[in-house]
Amino acid sequence: MSFETLWAPWRLGYVQGREAGSAAPEPRAWRAGADRGCFLCRAAAVARADHRALGVVAATARSVVVVNRFPYSNGHLLVAPLDHRAALADLADDELLDLQREIVRWCGLIERSMQAQGFNVGLNLGAAAGAGLPGHLHWHVVPRWRGDVNFMPTTAGVRVLPQALDSLWEQLAAAAEAAP
Repeated sequence: MSFETLWAPWRLGYVQGREAGSAAPEPRAWRAGADRGCFLCRAAAVARADHRALGVVAATARSVVVVNRFPYSNGHLLVAPLDHRAALADLADDELLDLQREIVRWCGLIERSMQAQGFNVGLNLGAAAGAGLPGHLHWHVVPRWRGDVNFMPTTAGVRVLPQALDSLWEQLAAAAEAAP
């Protein structure tokens, strides 16, 4: 019997309960009310030159879109408000609209650039609901393809991702740049 080795070195930080890689860029100025230990608050505050280091593929006046460093599938994004808010009721109508528009925009960009055939879009509200970062709301945008649920999650508890996160960032940044 022969075995193939599947490498996913970026997962080590997740398995060990820590972030992998070099130190994250420090924002020049944090947003009011930011949690300095929150990776989404950091992503919302850093200069554009530091976006790639944090996986930021887009930012609007009200939201930030980040490549998930521990993805469920290739292309998994997080869409979050700029401000550290834990409850939907804490968002203004213009923030809610912007967040939903970004979800729609990125579903379209991923569909075109990665040929996604469907999406799981979800929000875990609170730790009891599975939120890994319960203090900062964020929607998961998870691309799906027919047949993408293979034997690995069932038999080995492993997900196979065919693309490095940095390569994904390049692909999505290029798709956003080319979009009207």
